[in-house]
Amino acid sequence: MRIFHCAVLLATILPAFAQSPEQRTRQALDEVLAGRYDGFYSLFNATMKNAISLETYSQQAGALLARLGKPAGIGKPQILQTSGYTVVTIKIQWPAAALNFVVSWDKDGKVGGTWFRPAPPPEYHTPAYSHPDSFTAREVTVGDDQWKLPGALLIPEGKGPFPAVVLVHGSGPNDRDESVGGVRVFRDLAEGLASHGIAVLRYDKRTLVYPEKSTADKNLTMTDETVTDAVRALALLRTEPEIDPKHVFVLGHSQGGYMAPRIMKADAKLTGAIVMAGNARPLEEVILDQNEYAAQLKGSLTDTERTQLEALRKNPKLALLSFPEKYRDDLKDYNPVALADSIDIPLLILQGARDFQVNMKDFSAWKAGLQGRADVTFRSFPKLNHLFVAGEGKSTPEEYQEENHVAPEVIEDIAAWIAKRRQ
Repeated sequence: MRIFHCAVLLATILPAFAQSPEQRTRQALDEVLAGRYDGFYSLFNATMKNAISLETYSQQAGALLARLGKPAGIGKPQILQTSGYTVVTIKIQWPAAALNFVVSWDKDGKVGGTWFRPAPPPEYHTPAYSHPDSFTAREVTVGDDQWKLPGALLIPEGKGPFPAVVLVHGSGPNDRDESVGGVRVFRDLAEGLASHGIAVLRYDKRTLVYPEKSTADKNLTMTDETVTDAVRALALLRTEPEIDPKHVFVLGHSQGGYMAPRIMKADAKLTGAIVMAGNARPLEEVILDQNEYAAQLKGSLTDTERTQLEALRKNPKLALLSFPEKYRDDLKDYNPVALADSIDIPLLILQGARDFQVNMKDFSAWKAGLQGRADVTFRSFPKLNHLFVAGEGKSTPEEYQEENHVAPEVIEDIAAWIAKRRQ
């Protein structure tokens, strides 16, 4: 599953850094990734120290990096001179997200500002199953309060009303396309389904639109960032004149799939729900499996890495310690399969067999818990990964960087399943 994070103000420097801003920033990034914050904080300028305490900085940085895991790649520093500051940007690619590490150096060699910001997605090429002349797009706004979110609604050409789907992201500050490396999962799904006569609403996630406010909110939970906004998007869909309000569906990918049963419980009007690579097991078990897989790919581990992995094996809940308390409490005793089984709403559960983030153990758990339900459909795809992109052999984080598209059979299966719900 994709790992949750909010944007974070960070400021870091080591006294022994090399002189060039590019080298200093790269060394600062290495220290941040290693979780060594004290030395960095001592070199914040006065304005930064007034804006953020060492404790807050350490908590925010630690929570962010723990949820992202190990980077799959780090780019070369890019430098810009502006308003008396030297601004250096380094792109970091994680399995779940691409972020820019940005540091602003003042004239005294102190850090006047720094943050992780979502990196612009790569150029997108339309897949063969997308037919832009068969649908139109318009901008919409989900909600009308302090968390209102911009989004896009694709409407098929022709006479409605049309069935409709809301797309719910995985973790992290996802844009409406759910851009991951060279793949735009939600844009592919939206355009593919709209080409099949299904309206699709997708929106920018609140942790992307309001990074600072999300980070500062100590009461933020997975339910807040996922379920609450999805329910508001579903309500919006039912007010659109082209939409058939009796045939509105939700599709959750990764974390969105994990939270799908809570969305189902919160919106009893749903016609059906689609779970794509949603974990069925507790989050700590999934994170442990991710670490085990990463260790297998790497082959040899350092003493520190080996010690950390052994500690996780003995106590998987250690993986959640960096999450805010309210965030952890929100997930305590949550069993998505049991909750889904208690709700009379049809389900389509999809899983890529090459997925190393949410693996076949979760798919098996969904099947075991819902096997008696005639209104639940299961489908696994031997060649697909977590992004539902086809490949061969073991899936790796590097695979995500290649420009690719959601497999056409996924679009076909979803469209066919929705069509059956209308019969």
